[in-house]
Amino acid sequence: MRDFVDGTAFNNEQGQRARKLFAAVVLAALDDAIADDKKYGNGPDQIARWARSRDGREVLSCAGIDPNERVVAGLMEFVSKGVRTSVALSREESERRHAAEAAAEAAEAA
Repeated sequence: MRDFVDGTAFNNEQGQRARKLFAAVVLAALDDAIADDKKYGNGPDQIARWARSRDGREVLSCAGIDPNERVVAGLMEFVSKGVRTSVALSREESERRHAAEAAAEAAEAA
């Protein structure tokens, strides 16, 4: 019984590692689309084309993301904002964004 539990835990850990690897591929695709958007102006179209392709759907699924049109729209919106994924995921950017939202809410309330 102990061997079964150890094997199951190992397989779950391997699955989590694979999911993180595919999530990194999604982040790289977003960064590439942002770079295309700055250079050629077609970033949102590029990420939408990739996300709707067979390979894109497979990568999104393996990353634990349901490859539906709502996700594609979200990816396109993220690319159109032009913020690189490393910056968007950083603590400083998150704190800046929350401070800006709080300031906007305070301005509306006043």
